[in-house]
Amino acid sequence: MRQESGRSLIEIVGVIAIGTVMTAAAIGMYRMMRENNARTIATSQLEQIAGDVKLLMEMRGDYSGVSVDYLIKAGALKSDKSPLGGDNWSVTASTDGESFSINLTELTQGECSYFQTTKPQWATAMLINGYEVLDNSDRCFSTPTNQISFVVQ
Repeated sequence: MRQESGRSLIEIVGVIAIGTVMTAAAIGMYRMMRENNARTIATSQLEQIAGDVKLLMEMRGDYSGVSVDYLIKAGALKSDKSPLGGDNWSVTASTDGESFSINLTELTQGECSYFQTTKPQWATAMLINGYEVLDNSDRCFSTPTNQISFVVQ
């Protein structure tokens, strides 16, 4: 009598199911790593923008007149592309010219929460959706309409 050494249909389906679960987990991890990498790069770019504005404007004694267009013309920014969030971002001076803010718009809840938990050292203050971040209370919306302003003096 000849012995058969094939696999049953149940075993094949089991192997496919395990492969599917592992693939789904790998895709989720890749997405999370990609988002974290984008946030880290954005934080670095924001710090660079803040440093460039300080360097460019400190000779004048105030920050009046600073804007994204001004920074592009001065060579401090290469393009008007936002580091993170939507394309409607800005760099504005305070009314007295003593400080400036980098304003990001159309941030997702994850992007907003990231900055809420890790306030950059270079920022004097941070406003999330119009409220200054002083404690750990959640100021982020669940929709991608969050706004963050990093105030620098």
